[in-house]
Amino acid sequence: MADFLAENNSCGQTLLKLVSRGNAIIAELLRLSDFVPAVFKLETREERERYGDIIIDFSYFKTSEYVEKKIENSPELQDFDEAFRDNNLEILTRFYLAFESVHKYVTDLKSYLEDLNEGIFIQQTLESVLLNIDGKQLMCEALYLYGVMLLTIDWKFDGTVRERLLVSYYRYCAAKDAAESNIDDVCKLLRSTGYSRAPGAKRPSKYPEEYFRRVPVPNELSKMLIGRLRSDDIYNQITSYPIPEHRSTALANQARMLYVILYFAPEMLHNESAKMREIVDKHFPDNWVINVYMGHLVNLVEAWEPYKAAKTALSNTIAQTNLREFAVKFGKSVRSLDSSVLKLLKEGALTEDYVLDNIPKLMHLIRECNVTLRWIMLHITDVGADNIKKCRQLREAVIVGSEFSPKSLFDLLIDTSQLEFVIKEMFRNMLSKKESEWESSKKESSERMEELGEVFSGSKPLARIEKNASLQAWFTEMKNQINLLNYDDSTSAGRKIVQLIQALEEVQEFHQLETNLQVKQFLAETGGYLRKMLRIINIKEENLISLDIVADMSYAWEIIDNFTELMQKGIRKDPSLVTKLRATFLKAASALELPLVRIGQCNSPDLRSVSQYYSAELVSYVRKVLQIIPQTMFALLGEIVKLQTMNLKPVLPTRLDKDKLKEFAQLEQRQKVAKLTHSISIYTEGILLMKTTLVGIIKVVDPKQLLEDGIRKELVLRVAFALHKGLMFNPKSKAHELLHCLKSLQAIMDGFKRSFEYIQDYVNIYGLKIWQEEVTRIINYNIEQECNSFLRKKIEDWQSIYQSTAIPIPRYPPMGDGSVNFIGRLAREILKFTDYRTSSYINQMNAWYDVKTKEELVNIKLFSQLQVSLGTCGLTGLDRLLCFMIVKELQNFKVFHVKRAMKDGMFCTMLNSLNQQIQPTTKLVGNASKIYSLFIAKIEKKWPLYSAIILRVGQMQLIRCQILRELNFSCKFDSKMLSGCLETFNKAILMDIQKHYSDPNLPYPGEDNPLLFELTTYLETAGIANPLKKIYVTMNNIPHLSLFIFSFVLAQLPKLTFVKSAGGLFCKKVNDPCDGAPFVAGIVTLLQQFHTKNTDVFLQLIAQYLRSVMDSSSSTTKSSDLSPDVTNCFVFLDNFIHYANIPRKNIEAIFPDYVFNEFYHYVSS
Repeated sequence: MADFLAENNSCGQTLLKLVSRGNAIIAELLRLSDFVPAVFKLETREERERYGDIIIDFSYFKTSEYVEKKIENSPELQDFDEAFRDNNLEILTRFYLAFESVHKYVTDLKSYLEDLNEGIFIQQTLESVLLNIDGKQLMCEALYLYGVMLLTIDWKFDGTVRERLLVSYYRYCAAKDAAESNIDDVCKLLRSTGYSRAPGAKRPSKYPEEYFRRVPVPNELSKMLIGRLRSDDIYNQITSYPIPEHRSTALANQARMLYVILYFAPEMLHNESAKMREIVDKHFPDNWVINVYMGHLVNLVEAWEPYKAAKTALSNTIAQTNLREFAVKFGKSVRSLDSSVLKLLKEGALTEDYVLDNIPKLMHLIRECNVTLRWIMLHITDVGADNIKKCRQLREAVIVGSEFSPKSLFDLLIDTSQLEFVIKEMFRNMLSKKESEWESSKKESSERMEELGEVFSGSKPLARIEKNASLQAWFTEMKNQINLLNYDDSTSAGRKIVQLIQALEEVQEFHQLETNLQVKQFLAETGGYLRKMLRIINIKEENLISLDIVADMSYAWEIIDNFTELMQKGIRKDPSLVTKLRATFLKAASALELPLVRIGQCNSPDLRSVSQYYSAELVSYVRKVLQIIPQTMFALLGEIVKLQTMNLKPVLPTRLDKDKLKEFAQLEQRQKVAKLTHSISIYTEGILLMKTTLVGIIKVVDPKQLLEDGIRKELVLRVAFALHKGLMFNPKSKAHELLHCLKSLQAIMDGFKRSFEYIQDYVNIYGLKIWQEEVTRIINYNIEQECNSFLRKKIEDWQSIYQSTAIPIPRYPPMGDGSVNFIGRLAREILKFTDYRTSSYINQMNAWYDVKTKEELVNIKLFSQLQVSLGTCGLTGLDRLLCFMIVKELQNFKVFHVKRAMKDGMFCTMLNSLNQQIQPTTKLVGNASKIYSLFIAKIEKKWPLYSAIILRVGQMQLIRCQILRELNFSCKFDSKMLSGCLETFNKAILMDIQKHYSDPNLPYPGEDNPLLFELTTYLETAGIANPLKKIYVTMNNIPHLSLFIFSFVLAQLPKLTFVKSAGGLFCKKVNDPCDGAPFVAGIVTLLQQFHTKNTDVFLQLIAQYLRSVMDSSSSTTKSSDLSPDVTNCFVFLDNFIHYANIPRKNIEAIFPDYVFNEFYHYVSS
């Protein structure tokens, strides 16, 4: 049975793999607990109203037909449901697979037990497995881990929330896999238990035993395992804790297993008082707060409250006299032990000889420290105090009786951690050179015996030493005996060394060699080397293993966070404390061994994933503690920047009176700056004292990287907050206030940037690089989140390439204006001041003016200020957001026109009739105005919606043009070479593409070639793009589209009037808003989304209309003046050609050039 875990033992390997899988499942559940989509919690009224029809708990199974029918009967709800599925299916699948793995685990465990009973595993039964030390451990762990899985699901996932997750997965996925899936069994196992972790929540009746019975485990198994755990020390821990008072600590691992497995046999908790008394006396004689798994604590007073036998058995432990005795004893130990540890940590106290001579003493001290730490840390927690009065009283009694001081306990923790770290390092060092040191001492001993033999032979003269053949022979024999010592046979060598040391002592006494100091010295040195060999032999790997067992801190995986504030205060006071904290973090890393040991034993591929999760959690905590250094540094930086900007005079004048030299020297202020800078350097030095450390499989601490990440994190927090607060707007704000906000934001951002430039040399970081990377990341992340509202499939934080767990970008709640964050608020503020209903755009001035007051609202200065305040990434991000807004408007056009208007039979008939009357476009149409007016009047109610869409698109296109002009200007000004290269490259690529379409044999970038995609990003960032030429959405051909758009233009032109002084079309009536420039830009953009032939037909229709109207008017009137409608149409056509960038010669083919010249002459006169 000794080879139970051998590779050829299928019984042992199957059980080992099952236990390994159990640990991996728990890690996955813990990992997923941080990624539960907030929407499934339905915490707010808005969420319940919005998602209540599609996110349902298990009540869905009773009303599934009604729910599905309701969704099917509502197109909006159906579309919303599909979008929700697309966004959440991936994470729902992962949650379900985790939940299903729990059910599969217990199913496999039951199958394994059945195979054991049926004799599938030859010569193996449940009894024989429990007789084997490894089998006994694994079998207990297998059932224990299943219980932990169920408890973890209830602790980390609210019952209603997990029901909603399962129902959503069932609705979206299970129908396809219904035959293969066991989702019904998973739902039965994980339906809500009614348990809640909310303070004051009442514990459900018969919880958790009823929960554990949902998939019943053989009662015989649980009773046999409880019996083993009651009677045996299954992990042989007592050898590491030889003192009887430490037995509860030694058995803590199996005590927590016993706590969980007892719920599989609740009748023992209820009725079997004798057995429960035995369990409590052995495992809980002095403790009632236990660690169940990875730092999750349970108070037995609360947990066993409903169970009569268990409660009665525990009453002796928590009796007032016992409680006070425990508290006083451990309280005194905290103070006395810390002083003992500090004495050993003094420089020079812990030498190799001292450690080798005092291993038992040191182990006893470390054992006492850890037992004390464990008891105090566990029993001062408030676990159960919110629900049970007795728990609260016990905690208060412990605090009072032990005279609890958080600072004293913290000091003991870090000092003990440092002592353990130093001793471990010394042990590892001694073990690594154990053989070489042993051989060296053996050689020295042998040589001295040889020299003494030569001395007594008379061949080697030594003062006052006479020749002595017997002593010569004796020392020669001693040399031979020493040479015969074998390192590999340590037991035999140890006995012989003891005999040799005794022989050396005896030879001095019997032969009176003590009188000769030189011989005496040789004998003493030889004895010293032999004793050293004896100590070296006693250095064993078992010492390190025992030290690791004693130093285990897995119980504090969660409660160590209680010391974070003390750690940070200590670092702020003395940055060198970081070295001791490194040892504390390594001590905390001991918790990783528990879930990884079985995974490592079976070489499971889950090893990396599980280790990565727990290591990352510990790294995250290390970052949290050490973040105080960057926080303090930034606070000092703020003072430095304030002194530099407010107090210090920037430059000396060219001429200066000698009497004023001291005044300009500003010695006091400069001394303050120097002092603050020195403080920053001290903090930097403190964190750099940490050495690179491995935790799990992740390199946790490269101190330089840790410092840089901490600085980045603090920078991100401050810059994100500055952008959030700096770009908040009053709904009634004026245009000039926006410019003021941007200037204030610029001052803040400049302060951050200046502080980085100042500090980078003192902390050895690349300040400008960090600044640019993090500011770009913040803005891009916020743009991504703002654009999510326009996407069907959202990008969650865990999917974002800009979000980071180590350096997270904070998210602030929306302000209620429809925007998600500051970039959305800024875009909507600009849209507010450039709204076509309240402003008019003058192309020649590149500015918007108020319709009523004629005051300038927005001009190019705003976009220049945006560039200065937010940088290039801010402007490009704003441009990208406007693109999404334009896409949404164009999709609205598509929905309204294609899905509604074009399905109106009367509308299509009228459009076909109009088309027949005006075809071909080369002819003159008699009474053209009347023909178009009839069509326009009949569908008059449809125009306002089209008008709003077109004008909004045009408005945003004009803003995009301004942004791209500013980007292009700054690129040419700041990066002339880059701008020139991009323009040349762009022209070359376009020429190659045009040649390819002329001759398809010539090369063209394929779909897998990223050239065009990457080049486009560079071009848009450099402002080398034309928004009006961009295709935003793909649309199929729509019958008579050009005719419809032209009719729409004719319907809107009467709302406009041509103003010669401004050279454009402007709103005729304030009450009927319509601005010329956005109107034309919107029409250009709309046509650009379709085939170019639509634009050609549109121009032909305009030309036909103008020719027809001018011909009709020339025959009826002798005046040379153009009518307002014709003038507006001419101006529209001229602006359309300008915005669409159509060559004049293309127009000349369909419209006489002399007519245009006449029009320009009329306009300019």
